[in-house]
Parts: sequence; C-alpha cells; structure tokens
Amino acid sequence: MTTNARLRALVELADTGSVRGAAERLVVTESSISSAVRALSNDIGIVLVDRHGRGVRLTPAGVRYVEYARRILGLHEEAIRAARGEADPENGSIRLAAVTSAGELLIPAALASFRAEHPGVVLNLEVAARNAIWPMLSRHEVDLVVAGRPPDDLRGKLPVRAVSPNTLIVVGPPLAARDFEPASATWLLREPGSGTRSTMTSLFDELAIAPPQLVLGSHGAVVAAAIAGLGITLVSRQAVERELAAGALVELPVPGTPLNRPWHVVSQATPTMSTELLIDHLISHRELGWRAIGTLRHRAG
Repeated sequence: MTTNARLRALVELADTGSVRGAAERLVVTESSISSAVRALSNDIGIVLVDRHGRGVRLTPAGVRYVEYARRILGLHEEAIRAARGEADPENGSIRLAAVTSAGELLIPAALASFRAEHPGVVLNLEVAARNAIWPMLSRHEVDLVVAGRPPDDLRGKLPVRAVSPNTLIVVGPPLAARDFEPASATWLLREPGSGTRSTMTSLFDELAIAPPQLVLGSHGAVVAAAIAGLGITLVSRQAVERELAAGALVELPVPGTPLNRPWHVVSQATPTMSTELLIDHLISHRELGWRAIGTLRHRAG
C-alpha cells in the first residue's frame, strides 16, 4: 500500500470514527485499514490510534498527524491537477468551494458562462458553511473559494483575486412593515457556521437587542420562511431582487443597515492554469459582476 493510501486510510478513520466506516468509504477490508494505520505508526515511531471500548480512536499525536495528512493529500491532488493543467489547461479540472448564499446566487451563472467557453474543464463544486470551506482551502482540498471576507488567519497568506458587490439588508413580508420594531420581531437565522448568521448576531449586539429567533437550515429556507410570514431576516439584496420587485418581500429600516459585505474569490498562492482560466473568465465578463484585485499572474487564452 502506498504512503498516500495509508494517509487516506487514517483520514477516513478520523472522519468516520471507526475502522469499519473507513473500510466502507474506501471499499477495502477492515484489515487493510488496520494494516495501513499500523504501518504509518511504525514509519514515524509514534502510536496514532489506540483501543477505545470495542473500537479505536486517535491518540493526541494521531489527531495532530491527521491535520498534516489532510494537507499532504490535498497538496498532492493539487500537484497532479497543476501538472495536467499546465500541459493542457482546457482539459484540466478545478475544485471550487462556496458558501451557501454564493453557491445559490453567484456560482450557477458564472459556471454556466465558463463552461460555454471552456467545455473541457471539469468543475467540482462544494457548497457549505463558511466555517467548513476556508479550512478546505488551507488544506489544499480546493483550488478556489467564493465567500465573504477571508478569516484573519488566511488574510495576506492567500490571494484575493476578485470581488463582487454584496449588500446585506433586512427584509420581511409586507405586513412586517406595520409597526415594525427590530427588538420584538422574530428574526430568521441561518445554520450555525454561516457568515450571514455571524453578521446578524453582531448586528443584535450593536443594537443591544435580544429578539425572538428561529433557526433554519439554508439560505433558501430562510427566504421562503420570510415570504411565508414567519419572520424577518438579514439577506443579500442581490439574492432577493425578484422577491422585492414582486412585492413578496420589503426592505425594512434597521439601524446599521444596509451592510456592504462583498464576495471574494480566493485562490491558492500558486493557482493551476485551469484555475487561472476561471479567474480570468470571471474578471473579463463584466456581466458576471466581478472585478480584479491585484495583478493576475498571467492571462489565459
């Protein structure tokens, strides 16, 4: 078994919490997983897992080692894609990750436009909460992230390649505008880990209010609930333009809003050639709403 296969076995063991779960994910025998992890332990001279009841669990050393294993696997995959993309960018592949709002609002049109001009590039998109996608970029599991402002620990380390306007406003059904009070209205919150949710709770702190709250699982669910009259919410104006125009939702006056929270495209420090194709496409097609930040390494095409 190769070193990469052993690292993958350990990562899957960490993710699933069991040898059986890791074996099922990788479609191998349980003994293969055990042998792979044991071989890793022997190679570095440190115990990575120990017995826990009828199963196993990572030791503290194993937990730390898994962090590096994820990066090694991600970087190796990135290296393969970079080499293939360098040879033939038009037939390479790109791994993207986007926060839910961007995944629903911006990404579909952008990818459709890109695919029309570059049909040979394989696109892989992961849509998840903010706290899930940034670590994926750090571990080299994705080539590009579309989200709000990068977290402090990544700012300055990875390049912001483009930005797009994103204005957050408070909306609700037309009836909510009558005798509206932010402190007494029911606020519809996104799932834990959402950047919009964090911004909303910060707004509560600034307004010194603790209003009734209802948590829903996605951007789409929050908007649908607001239209149905379940409450009000903080949302991207660009995401609800049609609902506002149709009168299904109205913008509500709340101190501190609207908020300017532009979308960011952030890449690895040395993007693959295929990734550069996508970045260049976003910037050069103004109808997609992106503008460049900094200087592109090279122009594709």
